[in-house]
Amino acid sequence: MDLQAYFKRINYKGALLPTIGTLRALQIAHLLSVPFENLSIHTNESIVLEDDALFDKVVLQKRGGFCYELNGLFAAMLRQLGFQVAMLSAAVARPDGDFGPDFDHMTLLVSLDERWLLDVGFGDSFREPLLLDSREAQVQGERAYRIDEAGDYLLLQESIAGSDWKTQFRFTLKPHEYADYLQMCQFHQTSPESHFTRQRICSRAKPDGRVTLSDMRLIETQGAERIERTLQDEAEYRLVLERDFGITLKS
Repeated sequence: MDLQAYFKRINYKGALLPTIGTLRALQIAHLLSVPFENLSIHTNESIVLEDDALFDKVVLQKRGGFCYELNGLFAAMLRQLGFQVAMLSAAVARPDGDFGPDFDHMTLLVSLDERWLLDVGFGDSFREPLLLDSREAQVQGERAYRIDEAGDYLLLQESIAGSDWKTQFRFTLKPHEYADYLQMCQFHQTSPESHFTRQRICSRAKPDGRVTLSDMRLIETQGAERIERTLQDEAEYRLVLERDFGITLKS
């Protein structure tokens, strides 16, 4: 992997030693530069879970991706820097309180002197690594996160501005390979039951908020302020994609 090309893609010019400081800076840089998006599913582009293919898409073509793509490539980059990284299986919490299937989401474990949970593929979630073995609240701005235990699983929970804790996903610490995610990756690309096939999404963190395209709705947040409008047509949609996300679709 051409690390310098990767760092240019995420506008990263910081330290490279395998420390928590480097890890924190890389995660933030990635989230601010590379969008979470599912556009390949809606343009009949194959999603290939393999390092070289993901590097070509995310770095060379300046695209984004969903969890398997973004976290998979991020893990490969970290390993090349000397970090010890494991890809973990996670199940996303549903509104009814249940969970999706295992491998519904990929999240990452990095082991240094302490163990850290990382994620650059879960949309609007924690921006800095979380200390895995702490059960205390870990505050990031107006949001707090904690990792709790539930039987054989660990739970990632979030509280916004003092609200009740809400579970985002549950996960285990067993390491996995790309092949383990293929079935669920295919499901999310093809099944009418997958929320990824139902609508286009493209979302990127900003230093003080977030910009999101949800089908034809453009949603921008800055602090507590939220502005939402409906785009006029597909031509405007593509203009916004290029302006706010740096994405030019081939078809």
